Amino acid sequence: MEIIKVAAFAFIALAITMLFKNRRQDIAISISMIAGILIFMFMLPRITAVMQVLQQFALKAKVDFVYLSTVIKILGIAYIASFCSEICKDAGQNSIASKVEFSGKILILMLAVPILMGVLNAILNII
Repeated sequence: MEIIKVAAFAFIALAITMLFKNRRQDIAISISMIAGILIFMFMLPRITAVMQVLQQFALKAKVDFVYLSTVIKILGIAYIASFCSEICKDAGQNSIASKVEFSGKILILMLAVPILMGVLNAILNII
């Protein structure tokens, strides 16, 4: 199972990070960031496969691709903001982490407005 590989790698990275945490904080943060990036890279093929399946379903359901791509962008922003925020928190920078989360929420809101307008227009056309 792939999650066992990810969890084992994460625990090894955690152990190494904990060894350096008190002596060399900069190395500990670097190890944490590299581990997160490697886990993300390991998951990229799976993310790509999911996106392809979603695109196929959207074509079969005749859903406008603009909506699907917007939802995928929103998911990407949410994951990246969460990932960056957690790294900032690990480094003890809670203030920066909260700003990253806030920025992610604003960007998601910006992308969601056209979808919301489309839904409202559809409702108005029905009425």
